[in-house]
Amino acid sequence: MLDKFFALTARKTDVKTEIVAGITTFMTMAYILFVNPSILGAAGMDKGAVLLATAIGAGVVTIAMGLFVNYPIALAPGMGLNAFYAFTVILGMGVSWQVALGAVFISGLIFILLTVTQVRQLLVEGMPLSLKNAITVGIGLFITIIGLKLSGIMTIRLSLIPPTLAKIVAANGNGTPLSFETIIEMGKLADKEVLLAVFGLIFIGVMMARNIKGSILIGIVVTTVVGIFTGVVTVPPGFSPVAMPDFSHNSFLKLDIMGALNMGLLTIIFTFTFVELFDTMGTLVGTATRAGLMDKSGKFPGIGKAMLVDATGVSFGALLGTSTITAYIESAAGIGAGGRTGLTAVTCGILFLLSLFFAPLAGLIPDAATAPALIIVGALMMESVRKIDFSDFSEGLPAFLTIAIMPFTYSIANGVSAGLVFYPLLKVVSGRAREVHWIVYILAALVVARYLFLA
Repeated sequence: MLDKFFALTARKTDVKTEIVAGITTFMTMAYILFVNPSILGAAGMDKGAVLLATAIGAGVVTIAMGLFVNYPIALAPGMGLNAFYAFTVILGMGVSWQVALGAVFISGLIFILLTVTQVRQLLVEGMPLSLKNAITVGIGLFITIIGLKLSGIMTIRLSLIPPTLAKIVAANGNGTPLSFETIIEMGKLADKEVLLAVFGLIFIGVMMARNIKGSILIGIVVTTVVGIFTGVVTVPPGFSPVAMPDFSHNSFLKLDIMGALNMGLLTIIFTFTFVELFDTMGTLVGTATRAGLMDKSGKFPGIGKAMLVDATGVSFGALLGTSTITAYIESAAGIGAGGRTGLTAVTCGILFLLSLFFAPLAGLIPDAATAPALIIVGALMMESVRKIDFSDFSEGLPAFLTIAIMPFTYSIANGVSAGLVFYPLLKVVSGRAREVHWIVYILAALVVARYLFLA
């Protein structure tokens, strides 16, 4: 039954592989269960209520992606968007969290409209093949940098001159150092956490080289166990892996939609919509390409359904009481473990729902265990770089900028935007304007307008 429903044989996979892939995806993104309540809690929201909304929202929407789309992609409240929601909108602009949730809900309705009218699908279909492959590579490097930072193998050191330090202190810790004041360097390999991450990287790498199924998941589990025995992971006294969730504290249906409209939060709604549009497009294209879901013509069967689930998830998350739910690049970890169908997503979604009862157990998994998995996945996603024709500069430069800007500005949207601007520009100046899909010109104009507007 599962084979027929999820087309396992057609996609050259099996039930065991899909379940292992789903567990792998969950373990690499389970951090959101603890990070999201911390970020939104800083803005005055109840952390317990945010945890409920995060687990339920991620679980339900991810299961929907698996059942209705048959894509191995998981969704949860997006990092970056939750920080914008908490620190810029609520704390920076003084907007209540209820009104901010109303703005998120409205942005979700806009996405649903764009999806139903097939505008979002047209955006993906019109994107050049070189940029689609570049997005996959860029996301791979993005994931790698996340893994390197989480592991401590890569660190960012500040060397501030007195005027910069004074400005940052006066701004309560907020500020932008000068270019020479930030230094990216190797972390301290003597630290136990870094050593544990290096062990995990070697362990997973050796198993991957030997083509052992479930290498990434096994590596995360083994690294966590080693961390417990070496003292990197601390098991609290009286630890119990099971804990009943507290449903008495929730933010269900507490959003203020009319407040968002009355306050005229068009800028906020536009920002939510724009960033989510390009983040999701990049994530869906990159992960779906890696999963082998792109056909020979560069199209993705079912992409419309995937975007509709994603769009509905935005508004659904706001109704539950959390910031924008979006497709997660960590889905690539499960895809790297062999996930090719919606059974991977369904498995991950069920684990998110179960996490309400097993949150203490998920909390034991250290960054040093998940970071090596992300680095390995980054290596797997580099394969698509071979499909980019760098001998043609009008193809190579936009692809390169997409790849480079995505990780180094810590934004999928920025990388996609760079590619969409430079691709039509170089085609036009080289007399090859007809090679560009008309929708790309519109996207380029929107991107330029957006960044000029923000400036």
